Amino acid sequence: MIKLYLSCFLVLAITINATAQIQKTEFKDTTHLKTAIVRGYLSEQPVLSVPASVSVLGGAQLKLQPDNSFVTALNTVPGIRAEERSPGSYRLSIRGSLLRSPFGVRDVKIYFDEIPLTDAGGNTYLNAIDIGSIGSIEILKGPDGSLFGANSGGVVLLSSINRYNDSSYLTAGVNTGSYGLFHEKLTLQQHSGANLFNISQSFQTYHGYRQHSDTHRNYIQLSDKWNYSGKNELKVLGLYSNLAYQTPGGLNLAQFTANPTLARQPTPTLPGAIQQQIGITTKVYLGGLTNEYHLSDRIRNVLSVFGNHVDFANPFITNYEQRSENTYGLRTYFELAGNHQENLDWKADLGIEWQQTNSLISNYGNKKGVKDTTQTSDNIHTNQHFIFGRYSADLFKRMHAEAALSLNWYDYDFKNIYPLNQSSFTNRNFTPQLMPRLALSYQLTNNFIWRASVSRGYSTPTTAEVRPTDNIVNTSLQAQTGWNYETGFRLRNQDETLLLDASVFYYRISNAIVRRLNADETEHYINAGGTNQPGFELSFTDWIIRQNSTHFIRGLQFNESYTYSGFTFRDYTVTSTSYSGNRLTGVPRHVFVSSLQLKFPADLSLFAQHNYTSKIPLNDASTVYAGHYNLLQARVSWQPTIGRKTRLEIFAAADNILNQKYSLGNDLNAVGNRYYNASPLRNYNVGMNVRL
Repeated sequence: MIKLYLSCFLVLAITINATAQIQKTEFKDTTHLKTAIVRGYLSEQPVLSVPASVSVLGGAQLKLQPDNSFVTALNTVPGIRAEERSPGSYRLSIRGSLLRSPFGVRDVKIYFDEIPLTDAGGNTYLNAIDIGSIGSIEILKGPDGSLFGANSGGVVLLSSINRYNDSSYLTAGVNTGSYGLFHEKLTLQQHSGANLFNISQSFQTYHGYRQHSDTHRNYIQLSDKWNYSGKNELKVLGLYSNLAYQTPGGLNLAQFTANPTLARQPTPTLPGAIQQQIGITTKVYLGGLTNEYHLSDRIRNVLSVFGNHVDFANPFITNYEQRSENTYGLRTYFELAGNHQENLDWKADLGIEWQQTNSLISNYGNKKGVKDTTQTSDNIHTNQHFIFGRYSADLFKRMHAEAALSLNWYDYDFKNIYPLNQSSFTNRNFTPQLMPRLALSYQLTNNFIWRASVSRGYSTPTTAEVRPTDNIVNTSLQAQTGWNYETGFRLRNQDETLLLDASVFYYRISNAIVRRLNADETEHYINAGGTNQPGFELSFTDWIIRQNSTHFIRGLQFNESYTYSGFTFRDYTVTSTSYSGNRLTGVPRHVFVSSLQLKFPADLSLFAQHNYTSKIPLNDASTVYAGHYNLLQARVSWQPTIGRKTRLEIFAAADNILNQKYSLGNDLNAVGNRYYNASPLRNYNVGMNVRL
């Protein structure tokens, strides 16, 4: 409750401070920040006028966060919950729960430039990507995916190249730290005439805080952008990732309290994590071509063709799963821009995206990390495609209106290869669904923009939910749907060194998909009626002391994000047990993330960040909770310029400075009450980056 009062006071103080700064008529500061630009709605537009909850993590923001994992950077965005159950094992939700994601990323659509990283079956291997090779991240929160197909969580757009930097350069970086951390990265960008080539390589290894948590990843990413005529561009993107990590498994509360470094322990009936050598190996090959062609000054077309191959292996306690997945598809849209008029500018888009994923999923006995006899093997072909359209207009230079609609098709075919040796596929076809979105923003003053939207979410069951670890294809699982109602505002000062973004929403989901565990720890999924998801999100940034070259403090920036998630089950009953009214499993009620960035003479800087997360319900009955925690991290950096172009950075960082014992990635509804995956205690790392 104290935190809630503090948040209300913070909003009031921020608003008063912002209003005072807005009323100033003269600015004598030479620093003017670049306006944040969003590309998620097919064409570039300032984030201030976008009638949606959009967050942008640019290169400068990503640089302040650890480059060993996406988790810390993503968790600075209100409404985002990123977890890492063990090193390399990501989970991600946007305005929702992780009930559908024991591991991996589901119910969120992720794109790598114009190419879907999420396959037709709804799975995303985000952990295959090295964040050090990412130029920027855009996050569209909530069921705002009319342009991106079936999802109810949101959309994440990863950019491989900083689109504002087309210079030639060579960068190299290395850091090392506690628990055997080592990470090196190398990027070469070459700009020659009309061609921009970029290649990145990285290697990361980490022995981990707990037993049996070793991980390593080799990563190569390349892109080439060729401006072959005027504004017309052809872009090639490719990546290879080889990730392998051990999974220590969950602990019960007594084990977590006594010795959190332990891996999952054996029981009289089941071996432990070390005995079974449980872990995951993922090899990802992805490639695509994107062509942007301007047929005239008013008409352009963007066409992407893409494909990927994934080899996945997961020796687990009870079995050894192996998957071979092949995805291919295309995405294209046309955009027509209206003739510029004094009080009206408009654009219309019409496009289609199609994906096919073919999966061969086999389960074997697990004999201490080695495949044993075949248990079952299935072929699943998943098809997802949708048509989308959008109309946007700027009216009287103050109002921005958008209407978007997509029609979504989804189906899958499956047949059992072993033991039934079926000769033909069985089809499961979902009824085509419409996803509309209406949104409006209005510039009440030059620096105050109000927005409102209503949109429908639609999320089909993923391949991993249709064919879960109990090895039974579940044809009765329905898609979850919902309506989201939202309003908010953005407040800025004249030079955009201060920005306040607040939004309140109510998301009502029906047929929510949730994970259930069997007594033998295999899983299955059911539709749990519905959920009520009211929430509030706040993001604030301000250069309290403007950047300068004369004072001892050369700049002081304060950032704050706050998330309130009052999510509950609406009508959820299993056999005779009702969970209706209980808090949504895995969702903290309050999250505060605060940071300060200070700049000093001699190219020194200090960055400190605090994350407060309130207690988290660990089971659907809301009878077990993970305690709240406070995470404090700091980073000291020295960044001299050597010569005219060479830039050097030497840094030292500390994480979990308060030495909190916590679990960043709980196993929800765990069998045997093994909920906890302990995260590292206080740890350190040092490193350097150089740019030539």
